[in-house]
Amino acid sequence: MFTKAIVRTPARSMIDGITSASLGKPNHSLALEQHAQYIIALESCGLDVIILPALEDFPDSCFVEDVALLSDDCAILTRPGAYSRRDEGKHILATLEEFYPEVEKISSPGTVDAGDIMMVNDHFYIGLSERTNQFGARQMQSILGKHGLTASTVNLKNVLHLKTGVAYLENNNLLACGEFLQKPEFQDFNIIEVPESESYAANSIWINDTVIMPAGFPETRKLIVGAGYEVLELDASEFQKLDGGLSCLSLRF
Repeated sequence: MFTKAIVRTPARSMIDGITSASLGKPNHSLALEQHAQYIIALESCGLDVIILPALEDFPDSCFVEDVALLSDDCAILTRPGAYSRRDEGKHILATLEEFYPEVEKISSPGTVDAGDIMMVNDHFYIGLSERTNQFGARQMQSILGKHGLTASTVNLKNVLHLKTGVAYLENNNLLACGEFLQKPEFQDFNIIEVPESESYAANSIWINDTVIMPAGFPETRKLIVGAGYEVLELDASEFQKLDGGLSCLSLRF
């Protein structure tokens, strides 16, 4: 069960964020409205939400998940793969130190985006991507091992982050699409297959028996409800324009 979440207010500079999407520039005012609804949804799931101020020097900083990995046992500052995000961690360190006696760090030449890491109980799947390299993954495995946690790597081909295409919904249920449907690492899970036409909905989040998913994907919603979950739908259109999903917008612990 999660009790807290950390979010960061979208900066006006988000209109210049990194993206491979062809959906146009995000509308900052609408993004603020969507972010506010996201916070309300987290609170409705029982979380205390810590809201950090916008960082205008970092257009992608609302995607706070990428800069740290949090578990019950440890906090790890990552070293994001995109150079423009490399120093974001400095601005969240003091907040993490309020909750963890020690914050570990990934160091050069390692790079890690925590959007590439999926926690399943005491095991962590680390996606090897353009943003997360072998050096970073090995450091992450070593740090997790110090805390009695295990980790393994997953080679990615077609997605930005591991959690772009897969989400663990607890109870051995895995929401997945695309390349993740056939990966041997995930064949022991009960896979809930997201239709390719609704692939954006694969980035959903489980919080205390509720699944928060992006609005506008009715087939995926039916599948999640059919698996026995309560569902909250949120409009995430402005974050989708920056290749971002719902998991990217918070650190849940």
